[in-house]
Amino acid sequence: MTALGGSNTQVRTGRLVLMLIAGALVLLCAGGAGVALVAYRDATEPDRSSPDVAVDNYLRAFLVDRNDTRAQLYACRTSAQLTVMDALRRDIEAREAEHSIKIMVSWGSLTVDERAGRSDVTVEVRRAIADGSESDRQTYRFDVVDENGWRVCGAYRV
Repeated sequence: MTALGGSNTQVRTGRLVLMLIAGALVLLCAGGAGVALVAYRDATEPDRSSPDVAVDNYLRAFLVDRNDTRAQLYACRTSAQLTVMDALRRDIEAREAEHSIKIMVSWGSLTVDERAGRSDVTVEVRRAIADGSESDRQTYRFDVVDENGWRVCGAYRV
């Protein structure tokens, strides 16, 4: 009889160990999923933490990557005042097509004049032919508003 009683105890102990291991695995997986979710959100969420960062990201998305969907993440919902940027990009694309060249866009440091919930960001935008034969510089001022993160609402050539 002791052999049967001992066997039953071993089965219960074995089940308990298996349940503890399974519970620990579930907790580890749930914790790992939470960490993965936070890492994914941080990697994919647009950085609109400051006015200059929002303008920099907008310029990169709109003029360098030419990705309208990504650029909209940094723009105000009603971005009618960004027609100057639309015209600049159309001009770049037209020159590239007409002359069979690649125009590189870059910019210097961004100057921020911040006041309550609004900012003006001024930056010099440079366009250069990829071979370095020609370049030009234009200064722009961007109106940036804090709408649950900074967003570009207007652009004006200075």
